[in-house]
Parts: sequence; C-alpha cells; structure tokens
Amino acid sequence: MSRKPSFANLRDRTVPESVVAPPAASQPVAQTQNQTGGQGATSGPASRQGRKQIAGFFTPEMSFAMHTLARRQGRSLQALMAEAFNDVLRKHGESPIGD
Repeated sequence: MSRKPSFANLRDRTVPESVVAPPAASQPVAQTQNQTGGQGATSGPASRQGRKQIAGFFTPEMSFAMHTLARRQGRSLQALMAEAFNDVLRKHGESPIGD
C-alpha cells in the first residue's frame, strides 16, 4: 500500500533563488522566527508553553454537549477536558495532574 504524499517531504528540497525571489516584507518575519529558537516556525502563544496537545474524535452530539456546557459555565472547553481527565485518573487510582 502506498502512502499519501505529504508536504513534509518537500521540506528537504532546495529551490534555486532565481526561481523564487522572496518579497522584501517577508525577510523580517523569517528573522523573527529564527530568533525564537524554532526551526523556521514560531513557538506559539505563551499560554501553550510547556504544554502538549491531546486530541480525539467524538460524535457531533458529544462535541455540542461539551461546548454548550463550557459556554453555560463560562469556562473553556480545555478546562472541562482537564477536569474530565483528572476524574478519569482518580477513578483508576492515579494522582490527578491539575490544569
């Protein structure tokens, strides 16, 4: 079975400068990105520093219910998910982690 092509495969290719001339406005952005310590990418908002993403696929009904509850309580979906994950950890005898 063959794999789908990915844009990540293009990352190692080199393009002659005569083919692609960067606009003058893009140079300061590239300098800013390299100064943040990333490999050509920004490090993201400060609220995400030291955090990892956990993602899942849920039914539309579950998504709607969680978003509705979050809005009703004036909390973020992330806060509700952290509470749910801590409840699961407690249920299985693990120590809750926090936010």
